[in-house]
Amino acid sequence: MSLNLATLLTESVKRNPAQTAVIFDDFKMSYGQLQGASNMFANALLKAGLEQGQKVAMMLPNIPQFMVVYYGILKAGGVVVPLNVLLKAPEVAYHLEDSDSVILVAWEGFMEAAVGGYNETPTCKTLVVVNAPGSKNLPQVDGATGLDAFMAQGKPDPILAQTMPDDTAVILYTSGTTGRPKGAELTHFNMFFNAWACINNLGLEYNNNDIALMALPLFHSFGQTCVMNVTIGAGATLSLMPRFEPVKAFEIIQRDKVTAFSGVPTMYFYMLNHPDRKKYDLSTLRKNTSGGAAIPVEVLSAWERETGVKILEGYGLSETSPVASFNVAFKPTKPGSIGEPLWGVEMKVVDLNDQELPVGEAGELLIRGHNVMKGYLKRPEATYEVMRGGWFHTGDVARMDEDGYFYIVDRVKDLIIRGGYNVYPREVEEVLYGHPAIAECAVIGVPDPALGEEVKAVIVLKTGQNATEDEIKAYCRERIASNKYPRVYEFMDELPKNATGKILKRVLKAPR
Repeated sequence: MSLNLATLLTESVKRNPAQTAVIFDDFKMSYGQLQGASNMFANALLKAGLEQGQKVAMMLPNIPQFMVVYYGILKAGGVVVPLNVLLKAPEVAYHLEDSDSVILVAWEGFMEAAVGGYNETPTCKTLVVVNAPGSKNLPQVDGATGLDAFMAQGKPDPILAQTMPDDTAVILYTSGTTGRPKGAELTHFNMFFNAWACINNLGLEYNNNDIALMALPLFHSFGQTCVMNVTIGAGATLSLMPRFEPVKAFEIIQRDKVTAFSGVPTMYFYMLNHPDRKKYDLSTLRKNTSGGAAIPVEVLSAWERETGVKILEGYGLSETSPVASFNVAFKPTKPGSIGEPLWGVEMKVVDLNDQELPVGEAGELLIRGHNVMKGYLKRPEATYEVMRGGWFHTGDVARMDEDGYFYIVDRVKDLIIRGGYNVYPREVEEVLYGHPAIAECAVIGVPDPALGEEVKAVIVLKTGQNATEDEIKAYCRERIASNKYPRVYEFMDELPKNATGKILKRVLKAPR
């Protein structure tokens, strides 16, 4: 039995090829046009020599070409490797090399990082540049070509590779708690069924009359599954927003009569508290969901009070495609809860010995079901560690109430969630330790009313060395993605440590 994630698109095309699939300001693309364009890209990939199972990386913002490329890769039998558009050149190089990507498709606005990473990765042979309308700029590097020229090598003839349900469809990179980012291999079945379950089992009744605002970044698992694949699978319309801004979001909701909006808590916070909110008509909104981080109960209550629409909160990880649990529309919602397991998914709370705990007791959250990844790419030991006993170990601390609703009590020990994005301190600390004036450092999360948490660096300078906050900030900005580098700094003479010399972050986090 074969299954290809791109079936979400091809089946919607059969139902109504004239339906608008994508809106991007004044530009509109029908399902038939998206089908033809993605077919051309798929056939061009095959003509360029792409073999089934090979990886194609994409570094694109929320533009129509993202979907053309994404579904085109899948149709050709390739594996999609979405890259965070905030990555710097060394990070791009790492992801290309680790994933064995043979082609990189990148937006012209990201050329400095894309070309830098591409040039450092000999195994990546082709750079496809997506230009803005009217632009034909190409970097002077071997293997570079424009998207239009590349697609011209293909034909719009129907194509859908016969991939198996357990073949890898998408590789999403996640840092985990230690070391460098790891690629979570998500299968066609993982991704297809996660979207299908969201369409059919949350009680939101997605259909072709829906218009969804795509404000989440498409390279992120939340945006890919819960917005793009759900919308395309339902035959609905996707209105794209390259970068979230509250006023722009209001304008799109009013202009396109948006019915569905999914966002991280930060987005709801900014929209709810924007002084111009009441100037716009948001009355068409019917479906609101939140994920990426815990949403404050006061934001949930205020949003429903102001708009009349409940925000349904869910939970997931890159390794779970991403949705693992959700509050559903046809049952009572519980503020502060991540809801119940998604249809076909099991969750339980266990102690340090993986023994299930009674109702109400906190322990590690484990997940099992159709949504759990195949494993980490080329990392069997890391895969084995998180999949002990056939359950995915999230590292998150949770509890379950008497009604089967789950609550996240704490997170992976040192994980920072800034505006819905995971920031792993060790990755930032490694960059800081490369600064010639820094002797020791610790990166922690500090509360922020808008972002949930902000990244803070506590630094000890080497004897006789000097470095200002601005100098260190500039150093970090050149080396790591803009969502990761510290905005808050504190300089100390020494860091608190235990008897073995381990830095005590709990002491740094404590009020003082």
